[in-house]
Amino acid sequence: MSFIQELRASSTLKAPIFVPTVAFVAFIAFFCLFFPDQAQNTLNAVKQVLFTNFSWFYILAGAIFFLFLMFLCVSSLGSIRLGADTDEPEYSFMSWIAMLFAAGMGIGLMYFGVAEPFSHYLNPVHENLNESERIKDALMTSFYHWGIHAWAIYAVIALALAYFGFRYKLPLTVRSGFYPLLKNRISGFWGNLIDVIALCSTIFGLTTTLGYGAMQVNAGFKFLGVLDSSSFGVLAIIVIVAMTISVASAISGVGRGVKILSEINLVIAGLLLLFVIIAGPTLLLFSELTENLGYYFSSLLEISFRTFAYEADKQGWLSSWTVVYWAWWASWAPFVGLFIARISKGRTIREFILGVLFIPSLFNILWMTSFGSSAIWVDQQTGGALTAISSNTEALLFGLFDQLPFSTLTSTAAVVIISIFFITSADSGIFVLNNIASQGSEKSPKWQSILWGALLAVLGLSLLYSGGLASLQTMTLIIALPFMAIMIVLCFGLWKGLMVDSQYSNKKFTQGSGNWSGDNWKERLEKIVNPTNHKDIRQFLLKTARPAFKELVEEFEEHGLIAQMRFIDGKNPKIEFEVVKENLRNFLYGIECQSRELSELVVEDSNVPNIDESKIYEPITYFFDGRNGYDVQYMTKDELIADVLKQYERFMNLAMDENHTLMTADVENMTDSVEPKNESAL
Repeated sequence: MSFIQELRASSTLKAPIFVPTVAFVAFIAFFCLFFPDQAQNTLNAVKQVLFTNFSWFYILAGAIFFLFLMFLCVSSLGSIRLGADTDEPEYSFMSWIAMLFAAGMGIGLMYFGVAEPFSHYLNPVHENLNESERIKDALMTSFYHWGIHAWAIYAVIALALAYFGFRYKLPLTVRSGFYPLLKNRISGFWGNLIDVIALCSTIFGLTTTLGYGAMQVNAGFKFLGVLDSSSFGVLAIIVIVAMTISVASAISGVGRGVKILSEINLVIAGLLLLFVIIAGPTLLLFSELTENLGYYFSSLLEISFRTFAYEADKQGWLSSWTVVYWAWWASWAPFVGLFIARISKGRTIREFILGVLFIPSLFNILWMTSFGSSAIWVDQQTGGALTAISSNTEALLFGLFDQLPFSTLTSTAAVVIISIFFITSADSGIFVLNNIASQGSEKSPKWQSILWGALLAVLGLSLLYSGGLASLQTMTLIIALPFMAIMIVLCFGLWKGLMVDSQYSNKKFTQGSGNWSGDNWKERLEKIVNPTNHKDIRQFLLKTARPAFKELVEEFEEHGLIAQMRFIDGKNPKIEFEVVKENLRNFLYGIECQSRELSELVVEDSNVPNIDESKIYEPITYFFDGRNGYDVQYMTKDELIADVLKQYERFMNLAMDENHTLMTADVENMTDSVEPKNESAL
């Protein structure tokens, strides 16, 4: 067997997903490496087209995801469990919360924790603000970008993966969320297309994040005196070294060691956060946090739809900040969503949504307040020390530490945190890329991890070479547009799946089977395995319902009541039993032949006998008050009589209650005097 054949034999990659993705990524990398100027100009032109024509779509999509999740949370669908109804959560509540904290922490917060609030403070989106209003607005905008809306984008993917993966045992891939819409076609062209777009989106989202990490690691080394250059060559070395370590981690089987390293990293980050709170303006930070939380939540709905449609001068700001963020979050959604889905088996949808939306968001708000407000306070106290380096965004974090005690120690800790997040993000990213490209397979050969690591490194370096972070952001923006459209359709698929789930779980036994004993079980089995046709229902009405209703008419008349029966033949034959009242509405118990479409799976299943047509016919009851009826085909004559009497007893009990006169009284006064009608000729 040749080397190529051995690779094919061991591979878990699915060609319809892998080949188009690699071809597209290779084209972008080639274009950016060998034609950097043209690539930069092309990407800028495409970015401008997207900003001009589709900024509203990114904002609307983010708002839709947020509102959709909140609706699920407060509805009865929120009680559905991610897994079987008997499944318990795999992790304790506190462990689950801790892992959500971990999901909310990463290179992004280290890079933007100081940079974003400070940038909004120096260049506020709103004009004519005083000093306190500028600070408040800067923090509010940062919360918006890193808060609930970001996690709503993640949560949509995570919820779909967890729901269809754990409840229906489908693969943990994006295509599985479209099963209610596409059925078995998710295994064909449309399913492959969905996964290709998800895979490309994840690749460019990871590449953008790794670009931020490389630039900030470089800035940290410069601050510590380890490096004195920010050239492309230095960035290339950082990326290559980090990706080499990530790939080695991914293929070495030291997952437990990486997990422990990640947990240690979170502890260091927590200690760094605590240090900034203590070394900074502590009381001011707590006071601002309290007020900022109220301001944020009270403005949440308003800012969800903010597109500055009536303020054209602010739309450039919207595109370069909010729209880029929404695209970035969407590109990371399969990555973060898979992690969240894996740890959430056994949770209810309500618990999942509240935990995923609010726990990481609150942590991010605490982080942004601590680092952002401290940076603004330091800048005010030092006469603009941070303003002087504000053009070098990645250096702002280290500029803040330089103005606080133990600057060398804290800066070293920050570089360590960023480096570990860089490596663990790439390591986890390789796993997710393998998962998507392998259509949910969790075990893949080592050479695939090496391939993905090399692909990420080459793509990241080619985009950095052609235009720096701007090129990375533009590619993320481009690929996120179709993926966000897919996510909106995914919401519809998830909604449809949940509705079917609710109807399935609440489906009760037929009324006729409620009091079954062992009598006549063979006849009942024959009816179950031989679906009824139109002729069968007509025979049921004539041979079972008609004699039952005749006996009821006779017995009611024995008690001085006016009762009548009607048989109405035709396309949908029906039979009615009616008790005539003077002041009350007439009591009516009817049975009508109704048709129902059968599932294609049942019709096409060769192991389900006696089903040759796409519909069956059932005798369904209906009542005077318009309530939903039920199937009575399994009832005997005496059981049908008993069911009519149960409904009549219910009717009389309601009629005796003054509170129900609106339903039971003859409010239209249409029956002053009614003579019994004769049974129609059969």
